[in-house]
Amino acid sequence: MNLPNKITISRILLIPVFMLFLLIDWPFGVIDFYGTELAVSDFIAALIFIFASATDWLDGYFARKLNLITNFGKFLDPLADKLLVTAALIGLVESGVVAAWMVIVILSREFAVTGIRLVAAADGDVIAASQLAKWKTTAQIVAISACLLHNVPFAALSIPFDQIMIWIATILTIISGVDYFIKSKHVILKSK
Repeated sequence: MNLPNKITISRILLIPVFMLFLLIDWPFGVIDFYGTELAVSDFIAALIFIFASATDWLDGYFARKLNLITNFGKFLDPLADKLLVTAALIGLVESGVVAAWMVIVILSREFAVTGIRLVAAADGDVIAASQLAKWKTTAQIVAISACLLHNVPFAALSIPFDQIMIWIATILTIISGVDYFIKSKHVILKSK
C-alpha cells in the first residue's frame, strides 16, 4: 500500500464523518455572512468535503512525482471521487438544495462508467480518467462546495453561483459520459 493509495483511502474514510455533519442538525449555532445564514455544522461539513476533495489532487501529485502509479490506484482514485460526490449530492437533495433529477443524471453516468471500468478491469484493461472527466469532477466539487456553503460569499452579491455551477457540472457530466462511452465502445462490444 503506497502513499497515494493511503491518501485515497483516507478520502473514503472521511465520507461518513462528512455525512454526520451534513445530515445531523448539531446545536453548534449559525454563522451570519452578510444576511446569509450558515449553520456551523454545514460549514464544518463543507470544510471536510473541500479537504477530502483536495486529497484527490494530493494523491495524484504523489503518484506522479514518486512514480507510484498503480492499477489499484487508477481504479480506486476515481471510485473514491464518485463515493464522495455521491454522498454529497444525496445529502444536498435531502436538504433541498439540489434538484433530484440533476443528481440522478450525475449518478447514472457515474454508475455506468464504474460498470464499464469493472468489465474492463476483468479483462485486464484499466481505463484512466480523461481530461474531460477531470474537468467534470472539478466542476462537481466546486458546485457541491458552493451548495454546502449556502452560496457564500456569492449570495451577498445576489449571484446564484452555486446553481450556475451545478448546471455546469450536470452538463459536463453528460458530455464526459458520452465521450467515455465512445472511447470505451471496444469494452462494451467485447462483452456481448
